[in-house]
Amino acid sequence: MSEEKNISPDEVENVTEDIIEDTAENSAGETAAEACEQADCEQTPEETVAEAVAEANQENKKSKKKKKDKKDEEIAELKERITRNLAEFDNFRKRTEREKAQMFDMGAKTMIEKLLPVIDNFERGLATLDEKALEEPFAAGIEKTYKQLQTVLAEVGVTAIEAVGKEFNPDIHNAVMHVEDDSFGENIVCEEFQKGYMDRDSVVRHSMVKVAN
Repeated sequence: MSEEKNISPDEVENVTEDIIEDTAENSAGETAAEACEQADCEQTPEETVAEAVAEANQENKKSKKKKKDKKDEEIAELKERITRNLAEFDNFRKRTEREKAQMFDMGAKTMIEKLLPVIDNFERGLATLDEKALEEPFAAGIEKTYKQLQTVLAEVGVTAIEAVGKEFNPDIHNAVMHVEDDSFGENIVCEEFQKGYMDRDSVVRHSMVKVAN
């Protein structure tokens, strides 16, 4: 049976102080460990350099991208300008062609108007000749010249307006006289004083006519 050892109050106090000191040292050690762990979380110099290089590369890429975007904007602007210039040139070409066609039509119409009195004189001269006179060489030549003029006009699109026996049309006929005649229908051209002509779809000269009823 073991003997019980009596511990004095002083010894108890000393043991208590030792325990308190050990606890304080352990707490300080744990605090230092935590500080070391925090220090381990910070970057090393090599890691700092690598991060700086990566950031520099990133900035360089951004700078190149900005430069590339600026070039793309310039290219897009040039393309837009070229497209606009091409559209303006196409409109100018179409307008010029239209104006040239109009000028040609105006010139052709002016020339036809100058020829019509000549044709009128041929018709008046031939109207005074009888069948026997038309058989003579001179009259036959006149008639052939007149027919040739009619053929040339027809080839360029100029045709005579039909009048006698047709219903009066103010768009192509010019009524200078009216007469009541039961042998004609209502609003019918019964006589033509001057032949009218059309250049394709436009009237060069209206027919001068007499309208019945």
